[in-house]
Amino acid sequence: MNTVFQLIVNGILLGVGLAMDAFSVSVANGLKDPNMKKQRMFVIAGVFAFFQLLMPMIGWVCVRTILDTFTVARRFVPWIAFALLAFIGGKMIWEGLHPDGEQDQAVSNGNLLVQGIATSIDALSVGLTMAELSWVQALSESLIIGAMTLGICLCGLLLGKKVGAHFSEKSSILGGTILILIGLEIVISHLLGS
Repeated sequence: MNTVFQLIVNGILLGVGLAMDAFSVSVANGLKDPNMKKQRMFVIAGVFAFFQLLMPMIGWVCVRTILDTFTVARRFVPWIAFALLAFIGGKMIWEGLHPDGEQDQAVSNGNLLVQGIATSIDALSVGLTMAELSWVQALSESLIIGAMTLGICLCGLLLGKKVGAHFSEKSSILGGTILILIGLEIVISHLLGS
């Protein structure tokens, strides 16, 4: 019984910690599209939740099978996340500075996919901490992480929409800046932790 309680608490704490980057990107997405419909909000939050659920499981599989290869590749993870977020953020800033008439404010599916991967790529490392768990326990913890991410990202989207409605003309610039800062924070945290 103590193990189940510990698993739930760990999943909640990991979910909150891992979802912070996705929360910030959700705020940026809400800023960019203050008229976003509820269905689209659930799709965006769902993509972030899916990747936050998937990445720890991939990390768990890696630690159980190909640990040496994963350990070598792990040092590149923050740089990949930074490159993806900087690209999307730079594109958003460019679009905000150079509007071309009736600009589409919605987050494209391609950008959403890249955001989902970039904000969850650090969750691969969580799989390393779950090495002693069975696959059922690892999946349970990952499901909790995904559920926490879903709720946190929905809150971020709502917050971004509310703020974006007041500052819609410059929201793309602000959202892009947030994405770049998140990417920098990931790299700086990695460098300081090394």
